[in-house]
Amino acid sequence: ESATAFGWLMSDMWLGEFDCVSPEVFHSVLGKRYPTFSKRTQQDAQEFLICVLNELHEGLKKVRARLCKRRCVTDAKASRGSVSETSIITQLFEGQLSYDIMCLECKTTIDRPERFTVLSLPIPSKSACSLQDCLKCFFQQDILTWNNQIQCSWCGTKQDAAVKATITKAPQIIIFHLKRFEWQGKHKRKLSTDICYPLSNLDLSPYSSPLFCKDAEYSLCAVVNHSGFLDDGHYTAFCKHSVTKNWYSFDDAQITKIPNASVQSDTAYLLFY
Repeated sequence: ESATAFGWLMSDMWLGEFDCVSPEVFHSVLGKRYPTFSKRTQQDAQEFLICVLNELHEGLKKVRARLCKRRCVTDAKASRGSVSETSIITQLFEGQLSYDIMCLECKTTIDRPERFTVLSLPIPSKSACSLQDCLKCFFQQDILTWNNQIQCSWCGTKQDAAVKATITKAPQIIIFHLKRFEWQGKHKRKLSTDICYPLSNLDLSPYSSPLFCKDAEYSLCAVVNHSGFLDDGHYTAFCKHSVTKNWYSFDDAQITKIPNASVQSDTAYLLFY
């Protein structure tokens, strides 16, 4: 039902019969599955995005599995195995990280793979920084100690460890979530840091495995902005038209063409490359 409602929304948007299109039907259908988003209170765009991607993946992978069963009757493995877990969502948005975890006592290293659709990046400055600064912070080596120690299989005890992430599969579209909302003691606050991000030639090769990620340069295609505060804010979006390459601002029912220079926003919350 969600995939069908999303399909109708895409049709309405691209047919160009309306000046603006309300996603209320899709929102209503999704609200049945995720009641949090049916309330009239402010919700988090990143959480909503993950629910949308998960819902579309679940809806579309079943169709893929049924088609496969029809075509590959003899290959029972193909119809029930990894094929059923792929969808247009995983093809476009799913990447993979590898965490190298090294015991600091015996130097034994293990690799732990982890799939992702959204990378949540820390913001290392309160005043201003670049997207590259956020990426460096995310991919830097961390030391796990105290309560975060690992159980080393070689030592047989809990030990301090060094952990470092690497991109081993770069997705076709990579989504960055800028962690503007953070806990400070018992209170949550919003970081208003001005983050500079490139519109093209974003190079992810310094954080990627050369064996798996040959083409790691990306161009920006959309931005979700959040202005305001924790419980009282407003979401807008900038999107690049895939055919004309023009940028547009989406602010509720107000859609306007904007110059490239206006795409750099100090309220950016989600970046799509």
